[in-house]
Amino acid sequence: MSTKLENKPKVVKDFRLHEKDTGSADVQIALLTERINQLTEHLQKFTKDNSSRRGLLMMVGQRRRLLDYLHSTDTTRHLAVVKKLKLRH
Repeated sequence: MSTKLENKPKVVKDFRLHEKDTGSADVQIALLTERINQLTEHLQKFTKDNSSRRGLLMMVGQRRRLLDYLHSTDTTRHLAVVKKLKLRH
């Protein structure tokens, strides 16, 4: 299983706030979502991979905390990110 994101530069480019932005909450949420989607596919094939499942749950929790932070600081950006990534909120 490859944990690298092949399309990471594209994701960063789509969600950055300014030219040199690589670590804003928007970008972190988008990157975590990509990794979560990859791990979900992996776990559908390998149902007994409990260490990867734990990592997935930790990533989901981290994304939830980042979304909560974004919601409390800038609701319009939160709604834009949720809509763009097609997440439930």
